[in-house]
Amino acid sequence: MMFPRRFWISSLLLASALNSGCVAPLLVVGGMAAGGVMVNADRRSAGTQLEDESIELKASGRVRTFMNGRSYHLNVTSFNRVVLITGEVMTAPERDAVAELVASVEQVRSVINESVVGFPSSLGERSQDALLTTRVRAALLESQNVNPGAFKVVTERGVVYLMGLATQAEADRAVALARNVSGVRKVVQAVEILSTDDVLNLRLGSGQTQNP
Repeated sequence: MMFPRRFWISSLLLASALNSGCVAPLLVVGGMAAGGVMVNADRRSAGTQLEDESIELKASGRVRTFMNGRSYHLNVTSFNRVVLITGEVMTAPERDAVAELVASVEQVRSVINESVVGFPSSLGERSQDALLTTRVRAALLESQNVNPGAFKVVTERGVVYLMGLATQAEADRAVALARNVSGVRKVVQAVEILSTDDVLNLRLGSGQTQNP
């Protein structure tokens, strides 16, 4: 199935421009860069998208307070109230504490803690990650049988994380596309799988999928 391109190209260019300014911060709030851009094509309800942005803001605030004065670099990304943590902290207790803080935020359903113990990534590495994110989004956009609006792309040290709401077949195709992007070291699938009927209902505009 083919999807409209003009809207996605505009969204991709805007997201790329915003990403270029998100290299330096120690704590990156995953939903803010694309907030509001892809509302009409997102499989989450508008209310859930707002909840995700609220979760990211609250979680990042708690993490920032806890990590004050310490060396770290973390990304907090919420999709359908599932929160992905990526980046680096200096100790294992810090890693565990950050996950607990994020899990305690209201409306969070689950936490995927992919942060690692180590020195914060360099500006060069973060710039490369931003470029890889753009390339993966472009690959999804150019595909004839993947809806790019079903996925959110996060990249950390060359590892691409795919979040979203999709059928298993859609997720498999997206993973294959991401793996073929030059520079990608690994692809981690963090997609919530929908049934074909769920996706059909969304296409017909009969509702949005949201887990309780």
